[in-house]
Amino acid sequence: MKRPLLSTLAPAVTLVALALAPRDAAALSCDEIMSLVNVNVPSSVVIQTMKDSGDTFDDADISCLEKAGAPPEVISQARRQMAEDEPRPLERDEPTEDVGGMDSDEDIMPARRLERDDRPTQDVDLSEGPSSSGAPPTIEDAISEYQSKKYLASSLRLYEAMESGSYPQAMADIHYYLGRNFEALQMFHAAQYHYALVVRDHADSQYFEYSLPRLVAIAEYTGDDTELAGLIARGSIAPDRAPRQAQDHLYFLEGIARYKKEDLSGARAAFSQVDANSMNGVKAKYFEGVISNEQGKLKSAVRAFREVYRTEVDPRTEREAEDLVRMKDLAIVNIARIYYGLERYEDAATWYDLVERDSPYWSTGLFENAWTNFMLNDLNKSLGLLLTVRSPFFRADTFEPEANILRALTYFNLCNYKEVERILIQFEDDYRPQYEEMRTFVEAYSSKEGRKVADEAWDTYFGRDKRDSVLPKGLFNRILQNQDLVGVVRHLDVMDQEEALVDEQKDRWRDTVGPYLKQILEQDRERLKRRAGLLLLSGMAEQANYLNDKLTQSEIIRFEVVDAQRVDYSYKASNVELTDSASKLDLDFATAVDFIYWPFNGEYWADELGYYQYTENATCN
Repeated sequence: MKRPLLSTLAPAVTLVALALAPRDAAALSCDEIMSLVNVNVPSSVVIQTMKDSGDTFDDADISCLEKAGAPPEVISQARRQMAEDEPRPLERDEPTEDVGGMDSDEDIMPARRLERDDRPTQDVDLSEGPSSSGAPPTIEDAISEYQSKKYLASSLRLYEAMESGSYPQAMADIHYYLGRNFEALQMFHAAQYHYALVVRDHADSQYFEYSLPRLVAIAEYTGDDTELAGLIARGSIAPDRAPRQAQDHLYFLEGIARYKKEDLSGARAAFSQVDANSMNGVKAKYFEGVISNEQGKLKSAVRAFREVYRTEVDPRTEREAEDLVRMKDLAIVNIARIYYGLERYEDAATWYDLVERDSPYWSTGLFENAWTNFMLNDLNKSLGLLLTVRSPFFRADTFEPEANILRALTYFNLCNYKEVERILIQFEDDYRPQYEEMRTFVEAYSSKEGRKVADEAWDTYFGRDKRDSVLPKGLFNRILQNQDLVGVVRHLDVMDQEEALVDEQKDRWRDTVGPYLKQILEQDRERLKRRAGLLLLSGMAEQANYLNDKLTQSEIIRFEVVDAQRVDYSYKASNVELTDSASKLDLDFATAVDFIYWPFNGEYWADELGYYQYTENATCN
């Protein structure tokens, strides 16, 4: 039985270090809509979800829906939502109290400060903006307060000016310096909100070239590129017209957007514009390998992945350093997968062996290398690798149901049919309840209440009142490796910290600017939770389908066992002398001289992982 070819571009779970589909932070994507359609959510519910979102769609979204086979009524609704106005800054429901008097450095009172290396970073000119804004005196006073590090006083004055509606010609100044103040106060979501208003609504202002690099810096900090991707989709940003300091990130996002639309040549062109000596350059080169593989240019794919493996860049943060290591490991795994697909199993095993023991992909490499050794008919080596994957060091954090299928197939080839049945019965006992819970969860949100999917699905498993579940931690770890979802989750965490920070400020500022910021946070939190819920449901549906496929394989193997047992019994019954002679064989297992071997007693040791060897022998002819 030959295993289906491993995909060189694995799902989002493989591209941990990448944001595969950054989309408009304020809009449902084509993929998200189709994920609802593909799990049989009624069209009426999909349409209501689109209406409730208040989102806008463009020509590219319509084309994507048509190409993906969306129902005509869903496409029609998307067309009806093409001309809706963009959201405006939130209005306060109550008049602003004139509090004034906040002009000392003691007014800056965030109780928790991030370490310097954890803050958003960008290789940009961090000057405060143009040397002269030409704004009205009130705005100039606020800018002076900001430059004097009186962030609360400055933001309060700017907020009151914005609320008064008396300075329509100075809105770019107001939004930019509100962003600068909030960023200085480590309220990064609020800062992002105001920088985005400058980029979207005031592209011709003198603050555009200052706001865009700050948006990129905050996106890199949160790991959530959806706001930037949305601005690109709306046409608010063109990478070639952006400030130099932001171009790499924006070209990379343009490449991702084109890749998701299957414009592979356009994606390759965008990726080629990214500086190769940057973290985004490493990611872009990785995607060049992915694109080459999809186009069947396997030599080019291997060459690109090798470049990723060999490239050295200077990471600016600890998270970038971790991402660089992950990218190199992913490049190794993908080279091995290409060789596996070419049936060059020895070469595949060589590359799998290069994955370091401390890599987050070591267990993946071990599992896939077990398949490689199975194909090489080194069944004992395969079983030894699987023993490591099943060890307590990995069992709680990984989700590899297929490891059980491979174990069963290995014992099947060794004709140890009792062990095959034992493994598969245990497999079905363990995983069928998990499949049923995932299937029920996804189907529950396909009902008429499906419009609440995005708001409630996330809280079902990650809210304060979590449901009882048979789903293991490893499953959620796999789903949460989708970088889109990782970015949203991190962004939600930043927003929670930000809301607590608002409450820690002085009374005057907290009771005026505070409600305005909390309203922004509340509105955007619901939007992000809706996105997180959609991504969770999509991931859950994918894993449910995957697990259902493995359960089906289990049933097939069990049928094969019955047939194989019949043949084996018949053969042995007619060749009794072979059975007797086999029982008298004096077996001598050769071992490598540079290893010490001793029997495994059920106790795992970290330094033994990856070195287990079985000594099973086939019992059939």
